[in-house]
This record gives sequence, C-alpha cells and structure tokens, in this order.
Amino acid sequence: QHQILVFLSYQNIAEIAQLLDVAELISRLEAVMGEFSQRGAGLVQPVRSVVPLQKHGGFLGLMPAYLAHEDILCTKMVAFYQREQGSSLPTTQATVLLFDPVSGVVSAVMDGEVITARRTAAVSAISAKLLMPRHAEILCLLGSGHQAVSHYEVFTQAFTFKEVRVWSRSKERAEEFARAAGGPVTVCPSVKEAVEGADVIVTATNASEPLLFGKWVKSGAHVAAVGACRPDWRELDDDLMRDAVVYVDSREGAAAESGDVILSGAEVFAELGEMINGSMPAQRDKTTVFKSLGMGIQDAVSAKLVYDKWKSQQ
Repeated sequence: QHQILVFLSYQNIAEIAQLLDVAELISRLEAVMGEFSQRGAGLVQPVRSVVPLQKHGGFLGLMPAYLAHEDILCTKMVAFYQREQGSSLPTTQATVLLFDPVSGVVSAVMDGEVITARRTAAVSAISAKLLMPRHAEILCLLGSGHQAVSHYEVFTQAFTFKEVRVWSRSKERAEEFARAAGGPVTVCPSVKEAVEGADVIVTATNASEPLLFGKWVKSGAHVAAVGACRPDWRELDDDLMRDAVVYVDSREGAAAESGDVILSGAEVFAELGEMINGSMPAQRDKTTVFKSLGMGIQDAVSAKLVYDKWKSQQ
C-alpha cells in the first residue's frame, strides 16, 4: 500500500505549532540532546554539509539525522543568505523532509521555518533553565526576526520575567515586534542600553561582526547566541567569549561553524547535553554563553511532533 505524501505549508505548521505544548517540545529535546552527548550508536547525525553559493552571497546547508530509538529519519535543507537591510526576503529558508525509515518512502514535505524557530528557542530555553541567574528578572532580545519572535514566545511561556527588552538594527522592526508581542516589551535604541543589567540575553541577529560586547554584560548573566552560523561570522566579542563559561550544542558543530568560538579562540567548556546528563556542571553563578548552531536531531524530533499532531487531527 502506498503511503500518502503530505505537504505541510508554513500556514499549516503555524497553526499546528499553536497546539504544540512547549513543555513537551523542551522535554523531548532535552532527552535527545542528552543522548547526543553520550555519543551512542542510537543517533546518526553527520556535521551539516554546506554548499557555498558565492555568486549569490548564500549557502545551502543539508542536515540529515536518524534517531534509532524513536525511529525518526529526517533531513532539513536550509538556504541562508546575508540580506541587505530592508530586504523583504528572510535570511534563512528551510524545508524539512520526514521519511518512513522502514521503507525509505518520504512521508512529509514540511516548511521548515516554524520548526527551526521553535526548536531553536526551545533548546535556548533549556540552556537558560540550567544557566540563567536564579532570580532572573530581565530578558533582552537582540534581533526582531522569526528567531527573536519564537524565543519571546517560548521564553515567556517557560519562565516569568519582570521586563522584556528588544533591540533591532531596524527601529521599525523592533517596534513592530513589540506591538505583536503578547505582553509589554521595551524597545531599546542601542544594544548597550538593551543589555545593561539584563539577566538573560538572546542574540538572534544576522550580524557578521560582533555587536554584543562583554563589557556591557552583567556578571552572572546568561547569553543564548543563535545567529552567526558561519566560521567567519560573529555576534559576540572576544572579551565576552573568553570571560564567559562557553557551552555549545555540539562540539563538532561549534569547531566547524561558529565564528564566535573559532575566531575568539575561546575554550568550549561543555555541551548542553553533558550538562543535562550531569557529566559536566552548570556554572550558574558565572557569566555563561550558550552557542547554538542547530542540529539535525533537533529538527527530526520537532518535525515528528508536528507531523504526529497533524495526523492525530485527520
């Protein structure tokens, strides 16, 4: 019998995502990140292969993954481009393919934007849960695109902050972000003003040069950095990278792709999964950076959750 191939558009998935329980997504991702850091045979995830499109200023990344325990086979294709300010096109565009691992048949072709934004924010929330100051009151978001929106949604559901601030290279975009947000958000005129005194700072920008400087960051703060996914792109300066305790989603990924890690020469203290497993400590009292590059296994878990949710509604 032939399986029906499902196409799930951005609109389909945006609707399904509203029904997804953030806590469930977080716990599923926590489990898979912990398993990844044990380097067992149950997860197969090659480092992302990247095709440079120099002529057009872009890249195509391929992120396959197989999770043996849950029997999930998935590949994400993501195109990322450095856009001019004011461009109507998104920086990243992603498509996810979900396979039936038994037969190799493709079961779903899914828009990857919501899946990517949701899983990234949920993984950042895991880092914040383990590393942010105990009585964190101020959340600061640098950036106003899909990732910033998703981080706002996930973080305000998972935690309680007294104040949320946003800064964006485009003041209009920041104001739009604040209007669309479900709660009060302060638009800040500069990065410096946005981050001063903040307990948790999320950097979700398409910067290629550092814009967050260690001298502005409060001692003991937690930074979740999700931009700068190329070896020559950065969001954080050397001072911050060297003074903070640095955690990553994957050591191999960070060593191959993170300009913030590579160019600063900063030492990676631990993977998020090592902290989840208890094999490395969470240094909550120190200033911490979680550098997130994104992993195929995260897309696989999230895509399967969305697909199962969709199937249960049919």
